Amino acid sequence: MTKNINFSRFALSPYITENSGDLLASIFMPHLPSGVASDSQYVRVEKSDYSHWVIYRHKQIKKSFYCMAIKLKIKNLYKIFGEHPQRAFKYIEQGLSKEQILEKTVLSLGVKDASLAIEEGEIFVIMGLSGSGKSTMVRLLNRLIEPTRGQVLIDGVDIAKISDAELREVRRKKIAMVFQSFALMPHMTVLDNTAFGMELAGINAEERREKALDALRQVGLENYAHSYPDELSGGMRQRVGLARALAINPDILLMDEAFSALDPLIRTEMQDELIKLQAKHQRTIVFISHDLDEAMRIGDRIAIMQNGEVVQVGTPDEILNNPANDYVRTFFRGVDISQVFSAKDIARRTPNGLIRKTPGFGPRSALKLLQDEDREYGYVIERGNKFVGAVSIDSLKTALTQQQGLDAALIDAPLAVDAQTPLSELLSHVGQAPCAVPVVDEDQQYVGIISKGMLLRALDREGVNNG
Repeated sequence: MTKNINFSRFALSPYITENSGDLLASIFMPHLPSGVASDSQYVRVEKSDYSHWVIYRHKQIKKSFYCMAIKLKIKNLYKIFGEHPQRAFKYIEQGLSKEQILEKTVLSLGVKDASLAIEEGEIFVIMGLSGSGKSTMVRLLNRLIEPTRGQVLIDGVDIAKISDAELREVRRKKIAMVFQSFALMPHMTVLDNTAFGMELAGINAEERREKALDALRQVGLENYAHSYPDELSGGMRQRVGLARALAINPDILLMDEAFSALDPLIRTEMQDELIKLQAKHQRTIVFISHDLDEAMRIGDRIAIMQNGEVVQVGTPDEILNNPANDYVRTFFRGVDISQVFSAKDIARRTPNGLIRKTPGFGPRSALKLLQDEDREYGYVIERGNKFVGAVSIDSLKTALTQQQGLDAALIDAPLAVDAQTPLSELLSHVGQAPCAVPVVDEDQQYVGIISKGMLLRALDREGVNNG
């Protein structure tokens, strides 16, 4: 759930009330640094006592913020396998490694002091090598595995402390899981497999049939409702597994390497399907993966685990640019930059060559501006930072000769590109453009420009701070 908050209102009044479990504006304001209106960064502020909201500095719109709810929060979470697991904590406090603790106590450290805040509506990927603790972590989130210490908060409620009856209710209504194995009943139809969990929960036949059919529609299998699993391909069977989880309409979807058993082509199709579903329904998804390409493709943010610890959390480009250690750096070695970064990540906003369309500012004024700055091309924006088009020295001179306005000086090229366009799709466009290409967001607001040199430097591995 996203709220766009006008900065001036936000600064002057307690726009958000603490009584509703949110945050007072006064909590945020002391944390906002000077220069917060910069276009290059965003600010994230969180208060531990009421950690339901995160505030974002929007990258393009000055003095505009987003509040986003924290759906799932993990605080100082531990899982130690073995008898009398509390014995391990004194060795953990001494700084012993996972292997040393195992040698001394025969206890296995699955997850160590993990803390995460997962936002409502995001796809949050947890990845790491085999044995890093990622699959243990996801099972702690719905208490398939009981935590040794720490908190798992869903909508502010610690599920580690609730009763078994309350936990069953959480699993029925709020959280569902998709496993790597399809786990379909071979003697049941697709429809019955999809409805099976609801049947166990005691939901009446008519309601579960309706919900199961709706879930099958979401994954494109409505026409296969009366087929059996052995009549389906591997990808279709995994769609049934996904539909079974979606049937309860969960707030949170846990996916433990859900696509890793599929061949590469089907895996890509399932990733696309998940992205489409997310665009429509905006669930909170925790996705476990060992596949970096998959994590980069679907993840809004990624957490990297090593030896049971969360060693880094960030967006794909944040981690790629600033890996926390050699382990993370190794993960991202060989990443295709052109698929990770988009136009917004490298666009440069500069006042030079920027022509603000106002009454009385015509071709003559624009021409003088470009000549003074020794520029061949300029970019016209109007009120609200909306991009209008590009002009050139020649087009402005022609408009002056013909006694026409600034609109008449607009040229056909270069066409603006969307801020979300991957760098891989920009090569031809930027290469053929006569000048730097303008970048706009979904509201056609001007983000900046990308020149040939900027794009080449971004695609050059040496230009990325990867260690």
